[in-house]
Amino acid sequence: MIQAEKIETDILIVGGGTAGCYAAAKLAALSLRVLVAEKANIERSGCLAAGVNALNAYIAPGHRPEDYVEYARKDGEGIVRDDLLLTIAQNVNRITEELEALGLVILKDEEGRYVTRGWRNVKINGENIKPLLAKAARQNKNATVLNYVNIIDLKTVEEGTEKRVAGAWGFSTREKIFYDINAKAVILATGGAAGLYRPNNPGFSRHKMWYSPFNTGAGFAMGLRAGAELTTLENRFVALRCKDTIAPTGTIAQGVGAKQVNARGEVYETKYGLSTPERIYGTVEENRAGRGPCYLHTKGIGEEKEADLIRAYLNMAPAQTLKWVEQGGPDSRDVEIEGTEPYIVGGHTASGFWVSTKRETTLPGLFAAGDVAGGAPQKYVTGALVEGEIAAGAAAEYAKDVLLPESDEEETRRHIAQVEAHYASEGPLRAEELEEAMQKIMDEYAGGLHTDYRYNEARLAVARERIEVLQEAARSLPAEDPFELLHVYELKERLTVCRALIEHLAARQETRWHIFGENADYPERSTDFDCYINSRLENGEIKTLRRPLVKGGTYEHTH
Repeated sequence: MIQAEKIETDILIVGGGTAGCYAAAKLAALSLRVLVAEKANIERSGCLAAGVNALNAYIAPGHRPEDYVEYARKDGEGIVRDDLLLTIAQNVNRITEELEALGLVILKDEEGRYVTRGWRNVKINGENIKPLLAKAARQNKNATVLNYVNIIDLKTVEEGTEKRVAGAWGFSTREKIFYDINAKAVILATGGAAGLYRPNNPGFSRHKMWYSPFNTGAGFAMGLRAGAELTTLENRFVALRCKDTIAPTGTIAQGVGAKQVNARGEVYETKYGLSTPERIYGTVEENRAGRGPCYLHTKGIGEEKEADLIRAYLNMAPAQTLKWVEQGGPDSRDVEIEGTEPYIVGGHTASGFWVSTKRETTLPGLFAAGDVAGGAPQKYVTGALVEGEIAAGAAAEYAKDVLLPESDEEETRRHIAQVEAHYASEGPLRAEELEEAMQKIMDEYAGGLHTDYRYNEARLAVARERIEVLQEAARSLPAEDPFELLHVYELKERLTVCRALIEHLAARQETRWHIFGENADYPERSTDFDCYINSRLENGEIKTLRRPLVKGGTYEHTH
């Protein structure tokens, strides 16, 4: 029997990762009730759970915020929101100093200046960065943290001709408790989407991937269902990573200046371009041409640089350090590299919710921050924190002018009935089996590793049809306990994101970003698509639309 609990709060933050924790911390100065709902535990949840060794959005002396905007715009081939990028770039250095005040160790030179890596990031000892952010969130005396609670849907209410957010529903992942949460405003900080495609490593090691395997696109799915608009999902992210361990390569490429070389020892990175997608594109093309495997040329870097790399990877990817210990370090052999499967992540590309400069979505009262917010690529950790701060301030301002909504008892009963149906189901399939089927479909028909990231209209049509079949099958998946129920809902979230992604890939009839959006039917860039591709859910169907580029000034919703 499921136990139902009602909770009232002024601001609900869904997701206790990077942006969510910082949003909660920034609301401490206000006398507002704040509720953080996190399906894991905020102490070690989200993308920073295992730590990080650099803050990749920082502006070194001699550069301006506008330089960062230009860098991100160029890397995103123009499909970015300058206004969002500027609000981030103007604040990343201040946020970095605030992180240091929280206790984060930032490396400094003899003169007390931050040690930079290039002009856009600083080196840190960041194994404990997530516990520090969790502590900052808990110091908000008006904040309540609900760990192990999975939010599954957003509430909305009609007021005149306008619909606004009114809270959310969710369930405990440890007990049979269902939560009915009323809120004046909601901040989505649920991260992006991993696990849509078949990953590099099979079987037991399938979750050894670049992006957090627990980020399922939940925010995208529930926001889309509630009526919010998504943007630029077709700008997928594929990471260039160390083979097998899927450890980051930027620390090697930037830290010791390692070049990308093929099996013949030829430097190929300048042949294809040095932007993020071009680096991966070159690796794929060299392998297709039979000149692989490909590597970062580290052999001969010296013992001192090798020791620096080994220490750096202990902070974020210890598996790579262990591999070096077992097989020989980077001074004795080059580091083999490969591309990952695609992800949807607004911290690296422009995919996510279509938001105003206040980070409000097109659904009034619903705000988005971090990887779930679109339009501002290359935001990384400090950019996600900036967006958490902006969303917190805007949500607090919004909450002042609205009343706490009444509970919709009928809708609550309907959601509880859906949960109970999974507990009662005796269906033969399990969530893990459908997840593998989904990943196989996306891999083979929607531009995964199997096809060197290429897709076309015919393949996307197959993907669309087969994903819809899986969505129908997922309705009757069985769950023996709350944890298995979590896996069922995570699968349903991923399937919804797959549906939206397929429509976005089909709608952009060009190849603007090699690998990230490699359309075999339209292999060239087209000025007809100097625009954003957005999507909405209308009558059960995901419809795409075009929005003109925002150039200069700022964009605000007219709803």
